[in-house]
Amino acid sequence: MRFSQLPRSIKQLFTHVLAMFLGVVLTVGTIQVSPSQAEPAPKIVTNDTPQLLAQRQSPATAAIGNSSFVTAAVNRVGAAVVRIDTERTVTRRLPDFYDDPFFRRFFGESFPQQLPPEQLRGLGSGFIIDKSGLVMTNAHVVDNADRVTVRLKDGRNFEGKVQGVDEVTDLAIVKINAGGDLPVAPLGSSSNVQVGDWAIAVGNPLGFDNTVTLGIVSTLRRSSAQVGIPDKRLDFIQTDAAINPGNSGGPLLNDRGEVIGINTAIRADAMGIGFAIPIDKAKQITAQLQRGGKVVHPYLGVQMVTLTPQLAKESNNDPNSQFIIPEVNGVLVMRVLPNSPAAKAGIRRGDVITQVDGQAITSAEQLQNLVEDTRVGQVLQVKVQRGNQTQQLSVRTAELRSTS
Repeated sequence: MRFSQLPRSIKQLFTHVLAMFLGVVLTVGTIQVSPSQAEPAPKIVTNDTPQLLAQRQSPATAAIGNSSFVTAAVNRVGAAVVRIDTERTVTRRLPDFYDDPFFRRFFGESFPQQLPPEQLRGLGSGFIIDKSGLVMTNAHVVDNADRVTVRLKDGRNFEGKVQGVDEVTDLAIVKINAGGDLPVAPLGSSSNVQVGDWAIAVGNPLGFDNTVTLGIVSTLRRSSAQVGIPDKRLDFIQTDAAINPGNSGGPLLNDRGEVIGINTAIRADAMGIGFAIPIDKAKQITAQLQRGGKVVHPYLGVQMVTLTPQLAKESNNDPNSQFIIPEVNGVLVMRVLPNSPAAKAGIRRGDVITQVDGQAITSAEQLQNLVEDTRVGQVLQVKVQRGNQTQQLSVRTAELRSTS
């Protein structure tokens, strides 16, 4: 029987079977041919054996490999990092309304005059800078402490004596008597630090002793005013290495295990942002703190903000603005402290400081650093723009008193 004479249903079935058979043959042929068209994986030829590209180490893996620079840095300084525990007794008086006669009649005269003493405990970090037992930390770690206990990494505890404190730079030196020959943290230089450098934070965050975190230097010269602590005079190293309560006073290291900063502050409203005091700043006053001497800081006595012509113009266009601001670059005086050097020299609120001793002033941070580098009692020639007039005033710096 010829194919044309077969029933239609059989002819359709035969056609489908033939199509499936041809599809299988073509697919198998393609699979068999594909390997012959592919080139072998490229190889990197070394002195001994070839290495596939997929097996090459990435730059990150090379930086943090089996022989990690972090491990080497921590091993170099880890034994010199200490934990600092503090105790402080606080006595609080009752609110004034408890002395009200009506209150006394209601509760009786036997009601106590003050609340029972309260024991406050604090936790921080520090690092040994001299074999004799000198420990550097933050001033706020040991501030007003009645008892300071320093715990070494090997588990030994020593009573610490606060040798010197400087609240303005938030630095302190604590002395322990451990018999000498203590491990010492090598001090580097913060002036050589660059944005993007490795940053290793070591300390006791939240009571977790001997904790190490790794990050980079995010930025340099972040002013204390920008950080939110305007009562300090510091330009911080900003890092994304995790810093938490308890890290305060601990070292920030570079990739060679040298101390480049002292971990100090965090922003409660941010993650991955921490701040460290540059070690060069600490070096400048270490000798004074070690001797128990007072660190003297000059000041002018003004609260100020950086001013640009654009900011001044925006303020002047505001119908609620209290006064017209000169549209210049400089520092706008927002407030003059009573009996301060600025007040005695005649500086007023609304003045714009444009020059000091002939040097152009363009930011509040610049002016603060310039004053910090002067001597107490030094006379500065300050040029101010007051409305349409320019005035030259002589300001004699004075000693900045403690805020405590």
